[in-house]
Amino acid sequence: MIIVPKQIVTVDVKDRILKNHYVEIENGVIIRIAKNNEIIFKKYKKDINRFENLTLIPGFVQTHIHLCQTLFRGLADDLELLDWLQLKIFPFENAHNKNSLLAAVRLGINELLLGGTTTLLDMGTLRYQEIIFEELQNSGVRAIAGKCLIDENDLFPEFRSNTKTELNEIYQLAITYHNTSNRKLKYGFAPRFVLSCSEKLLKESFEMKKDFEGSIYHTHSSENKDEIAEVKRRHNKENIDYFNSIGVIDDHSVLAHCIHVNDKEIELLRRNNVRVSHCPSSNLKLGSGIGNIPKYLSKRISVSLGADGTPCNNNLSIFNEMRLAALIQKPIHGATAMDAKTVFKLATIEGAKALHLQNEIGSIEVGKKADLTLLDLSSNVHSVSEDDESVYSDIVYSSTSESVNAVMVEGEWKVLNKKSLLYDQDELNNSSRSELKKLLKRVNK
Repeated sequence: MIIVPKQIVTVDVKDRILKNHYVEIENGVIIRIAKNNEIIFKKYKKDINRFENLTLIPGFVQTHIHLCQTLFRGLADDLELLDWLQLKIFPFENAHNKNSLLAAVRLGINELLLGGTTTLLDMGTLRYQEIIFEELQNSGVRAIAGKCLIDENDLFPEFRSNTKTELNEIYQLAITYHNTSNRKLKYGFAPRFVLSCSEKLLKESFEMKKDFEGSIYHTHSSENKDEIAEVKRRHNKENIDYFNSIGVIDDHSVLAHCIHVNDKEIELLRRNNVRVSHCPSSNLKLGSGIGNIPKYLSKRISVSLGADGTPCNNNLSIFNEMRLAALIQKPIHGATAMDAKTVFKLATIEGAKALHLQNEIGSIEVGKKADLTLLDLSSNVHSVSEDDESVYSDIVYSSTSESVNAVMVEGEWKVLNKKSLLYDQDELNNSSRSELKKLLKRVNK
């Protein structure tokens, strides 16, 4: 097919913004970007999709998501992290069955796609992980996901497994699902966090990762001061220092949050080329704090963005994360910190780099996968500038998920004219309400 937009925000090495250009796609890959030519269009026998009022951008990449929690939106408000886990999240996740988990995952994927996200790194849940993988395959979204590993849980002892079972299960899951769905789906090894994992589980899951090329080691770190105090009590080290001491951080490690990190640990992040997933909405809502993202960027530490889960956000919009990522740093570091262009790149090419997918996605270039989002920026009527740089401001500061008109993954439309081509929203809402009621009864038994 051919896509003819108003403009193309390429996010290529030159950060080109192209007007009067089209993108040609074949077998899910971008094969040509060229100036509009009506003579070529008239001869062209494939689909020509004209979006003269829309801006074409790379599909957004979110590097920390909890699909399994989407049912719990609004049910765990106004709590700090450890209380939030103990009183709400662990009991809720523990009560999932296959039907409720499927409802949550569908609801989450639908929300992400409608908001322009085409690639996600998901931290799964303790049981029924195959349900998440099967729905990721059915949806055709690009994802790295893995069973959430828990073999210790003082906060909620019912919600755990044992080390041997965990390791056996993740190996079988990785064998089954890694590089499936035309390689769009990869396995990610996902220990929950230090306080829910034995050292053996952390180390052996990290070693197992090496058997699956392109896999990711994905966990939480340094999110909350009480969490860090408990890690220090148990191991006499803070989070990242402990990870380093047992050898589980490298350039395929993605650590969510990294808010309370000392100078030694920042150097460990840099030296090991660790990826940081910044989740500003979650960090603010749980009262966890504000990560020093400008410092990470100044030291060339990889930073990307994630919405986390709906119980600590309360939505999965990358637009919220971009806007907050920019704004919360300015009172601390000055108004020039975290400009719109920098933040937009965290949500696109830097997210792709964090997942080692930069040769496939994250920018609009010949040879890359056609993971694309079309935005309607015309509602931003206050913006009359024709300057190229103003488009970044429009996207980061002025747009919302409502600005998303169409989304494709590897050349296949998933959203068109603001409507999902995968799911019926009323059906999703009804099934989700029904499954949530049943889940809450299981929790309260």
